[in-house]
Amino acid sequence: MADVSVQNVVKRFKTVTALKGISFEIKDGEFFVLLGPTGAGKTTTLRVIAGLERQDEGSVLFDGQPVDHLTPSERDVAFVFEQYSLYPTMTVYENLAFPLRSPLRRMSEPEIRRRVTAIAEKLRISHLLDRTTAHLSGGEMQRVSLGRALVREPRIFLMDEPLSNLDAKLREALRIELKHLQKVEGNTTLFVTHDQIEALTMSDRIAVLNKGRIVQIGTPEDIYDRPATTFVAQLVGTPRINLFETYREDNTLWVVHSPIHLPAPTEGVLPPSFLLGVRPEDVQIREDGEFIGEIALVEPLGVETILHIKAGEQNLLSLEPGITHLRVGDPVRFSILRERLHYFRTDGTRIAI
Repeated sequence: MADVSVQNVVKRFKTVTALKGISFEIKDGEFFVLLGPTGAGKTTTLRVIAGLERQDEGSVLFDGQPVDHLTPSERDVAFVFEQYSLYPTMTVYENLAFPLRSPLRRMSEPEIRRRVTAIAEKLRISHLLDRTTAHLSGGEMQRVSLGRALVREPRIFLMDEPLSNLDAKLREALRIELKHLQKVEGNTTLFVTHDQIEALTMSDRIAVLNKGRIVQIGTPEDIYDRPATTFVAQLVGTPRINLFETYREDNTLWVVHSPIHLPAPTEGVLPPSFLLGVRPEDVQIREDGEFIGEIALVEPLGVETILHIKAGEQNLLSLEPGITHLRVGDPVRFSILRERLHYFRTDGTRIAI
């Protein structure tokens, strides 16, 4: 496995600059996630690290050594794609063995069999080794695709949204298995996704990418509890964070067009006007709540319920455990956890309080 360093990488496609001087480091054995919306530059970053695209500026280093002059095969990386990239007429065994039969590896058939058998057992596909991949389900094909990468024992695994084509239950199961396998094997992994649940549950660290720039790097806790910008705050978290235009008057914070008002924090300095962020789980329904609203929509999810509350001209989301008895039109009292508020400047950057 390897440490990977991306240093001030710029990548242009004619008149479009896809990557605008991005830098980050992946530690040996780390599960590192690139998170961002479509068009953020995630796949381009992956392709630059793999050597499939040549950057216009900057450098990529493995274990402190530049690899910009090396071909993809010389960099010794393994790709797992959203599409399975399997040979449909070959058996699962032949698909897994294929990358090991490269002339560059000069691996004996007994060693190939040992590696294939070991990976098949870890991915629970031993019973499929004699089947052709054309007769596999989507989940089985993605396991084989993962196995083709794992069997090579490369310096780094590059995974481009490998779970996005699977149904929800299978995606959850493979997410858990992939994370467990990565920890057991100690593989250095760069995982690309637009799914914030995948990012939060699988990563050691996350880099949030937006329009070719990295806007924040941190642990899942950092990204969720201390978002650097309103973009990050809105990207991570389900349901989405509540954001309100707010102004400070003396020692009180007033949410615009709403009866919601809160005491100003005693530490730090807030500008006269700013954006106030409140996570839905921090809007709590209470009989003695200090604010009054009306239920505008109820979304029962079984283990929890999303409530849409109208307070003045503002709408805010509350996340309540279990199934609620509240219905549309019901009056409701609620409180807001003051110690978990987020403050942002009007340009979207975080105010440290």
